[in-house]
Amino acid sequence: MAKQRVWLSYDLGLRGDYESLYEWLDERSAEECGDSIATFLTTQTRDELQDSLVDVLEGSPKARIYIITKDGGGTFIFGKRKAAPWTGSFQSAVASALDQ
Repeated sequence: MAKQRVWLSYDLGLRGDYESLYEWLDERSAEECGDSIATFLTTQTRDELQDSLVDVLEGSPKARIYIITKDGGGTFIFGKRKAAPWTGSFQSAVASALDQ
């Protein structure tokens, strides 16, 4: 398999083992792309990446890892989507505007 670019978004929670994840990312020469986002080239498939992260995330039971590839779109390999912090902000802004 040819190398492909992967973007990885991670949230390990307050007590997550970030040090182990950072070692895993450093091993892959990952580059930082903003808060909790990294990118790297790999020949591993989505399933292989997930398998290689199982041991790394052992100390982070609330881990959420989302990967994005050029060809395959994005998917969670650990955890799931949760309510966005901006949910309801538009309604609050509209209500405030109407109150004025």
